[in-house]
Amino acid sequence: MTPSTPSVPSPCSSPDPLRDPTLYINRELSQLDFNFRVLAQAMDEQVPLLERLRFLCISCTNLDEFFEIRAAAVRHAQEFGLPPAPDGLSPQEILAAIHVRAAELVDLQYRCWNETLRSALADAGVGILSSSNWTTRQRRWLRAYFRSEIMPVLSPLGLDPSHPFPKILNKSLNIVVVLKGTDAFGRTGHLALVRAPRSLSRIIQLPRALGGSHDFVLLSAVLSTFVEELFPGMEVLGAYQFRVTRNSELVVDEEEVENLALALRDELADRGYRPAVRLEIAHDCPKPIVQTLLQNFGLSENAAYRIDGSVNLNRVIQVYDLVQRPDLKYPPMTPRVLKTAEGIFERAARSDILLHHPFDSFSTVLELIREAATDPNVLAIKQTLYRTGKDSGIVEALILAARNGKDVTVVVELRARFDEEANLGLADRLQDAGVQVVYGVVGYKTHAKMLLIVRREGRKLRRYVHLGTGNYHSGTARAYTDLSLITADPDIGNDVHLLFQQLSGLAPKMKLKRLLQSPFTLHPGLLKRIERETRLAREGKPARIIAKMNALNEPQMIRTLYAASQAGVQIDLIVRGACTLRPGVEGVSDNIRVRSIVGRFLEHSRVYWFGNNGAPELFCASADWLERNLLRRVETCFPILSPDIAQRVQRETLQNYLDDNLNAWELQADGRYHKCTPQPGQPPHSAQQALLDAL
Repeated sequence: MTPSTPSVPSPCSSPDPLRDPTLYINRELSQLDFNFRVLAQAMDEQVPLLERLRFLCISCTNLDEFFEIRAAAVRHAQEFGLPPAPDGLSPQEILAAIHVRAAELVDLQYRCWNETLRSALADAGVGILSSSNWTTRQRRWLRAYFRSEIMPVLSPLGLDPSHPFPKILNKSLNIVVVLKGTDAFGRTGHLALVRAPRSLSRIIQLPRALGGSHDFVLLSAVLSTFVEELFPGMEVLGAYQFRVTRNSELVVDEEEVENLALALRDELADRGYRPAVRLEIAHDCPKPIVQTLLQNFGLSENAAYRIDGSVNLNRVIQVYDLVQRPDLKYPPMTPRVLKTAEGIFERAARSDILLHHPFDSFSTVLELIREAATDPNVLAIKQTLYRTGKDSGIVEALILAARNGKDVTVVVELRARFDEEANLGLADRLQDAGVQVVYGVVGYKTHAKMLLIVRREGRKLRRYVHLGTGNYHSGTARAYTDLSLITADPDIGNDVHLLFQQLSGLAPKMKLKRLLQSPFTLHPGLLKRIERETRLAREGKPARIIAKMNALNEPQMIRTLYAASQAGVQIDLIVRGACTLRPGVEGVSDNIRVRSIVGRFLEHSRVYWFGNNGAPELFCASADWLERNLLRRVETCFPILSPDIAQRVQRETLQNYLDDNLNAWELQADGRYHKCTPQPGQPPHSAQQALLDAL
């Protein structure tokens, strides 16, 4: 599998090659192509079977989000006649290319499911049964289940002049039914809709007495099979699943609203019914019905995707949790727990603490906040919260701290995508407990991950700081790779104190001593360091840049990297997702290499390393090299000052990943990704597995 973007003309045709549009991969297509690399894990026989199922579902979920956000933004640009993308493609051209690539991805997803995973799961004793495979006893049980558990909550709707086309909820399961005959009122049946409420489980587990110990049926199959029971006296000529995906980006004019929380609550109420961007429809649905659906959703033909199977395939992820088969999953991992005979404050006062999640337990961060909540010497706690998850231990600790008389201030980012409702509830809980809650800065999403604890020690106050590349979310800390730094460095502590002043008050722009900060100093600070390596290369000195991030698309960063490459700087970029830079282009980016790692854990840490003529600088950050992160968000980028810790970060998160030849994909000059394999005489190396083996 070699994910790629559409072919483009040869680069360097413009007077200024660094501004040539052909040197930029389209960002939407690059983001979409990441799902091909995820799907490749589902097709890899070396991956445990239920993990392959999980990767398939992740690729489906990611595709949903792509349409809800990125494709929706392109459609918006098309409607309002916005200018072409940096690569020169118009919104219309991007939408056409998206349709081609997405259709290819969908075809691969369903081939993987229908031709590979489903039969492999059945061979392993896990059956996801289609209606054609039901036994007589299973069919009898499912009919009874339909009548008792499903039919009572359904409200079929005939389509006629008195029943216009209803609102269809975003990503909900629906059946369009073709009918023949007349009902009790003499009305002639043509079309009807059956909407599946979200209260219904999408996966139904069959009793063991009816077959294997792990047999399941999809709700969509049950609805399609027994739908005729909803229309007694009429003949069902056809029943076809469909699902519509809608624009899910919340748009609030923060300059115009007096209360952001109230405005977001109003927006959330309408999110499920915003403009449509994609229609998934059963592959055998007649074309006239497809046209009717497209017309009602205001979509063109290139927004329709024919589906050979269940339209809500990502719901099969429930099987992963329902089937307790350790032999079909990755071996369980027990992360390292910080061992110290003293409290975390005493340990951090002696030296900085680095945590590499998920290999190091997130419990240390939670324990830090719990200690602060009960320590009589702690006077104040300040923290940013972007995503926390349900039943967060951190939130409970902050509430406890407030009740214990600590001054607790929390910056809650209400606009964390798809977590807006959860964060509104979180803010209410914190405020009810006496926590001072602020919502950051108007127009700038607060994406920084930082915690500040002020503690009295003798006659002085000391600041303890936690900074991270990931969220304060115990779930993602087990599934994402991230870095955490706990430090009592006074300069870093003062910088974080100033940042909280900016976020909670009306403080002016302030000069920080150690940290780089978006939207003020991070972008120019990175450019300055790249330009320094460029200057060193021109002077004939060693020049090197290694950077790890989730995505890269900021045009000025890319042009500066191109210029550095032309000067001879050796540049290695580890970019998990979208990357719009083209590496290996002759005369422009010969010295740039880009790789993407897709493995058991989602790569999420951001690490930047600059050679600096033998005195290397290493930073960790909450920011990717995206326009939004560098220019329109509040982000932090913090240096690793301890030489020992810096060497560990460089070894574990950079060199380790550059050596990976099992889970790495290399980006080519034409926009295609090639899977890395061990070369003759080269031992196989998985970066994540190496970190697991070291536990």
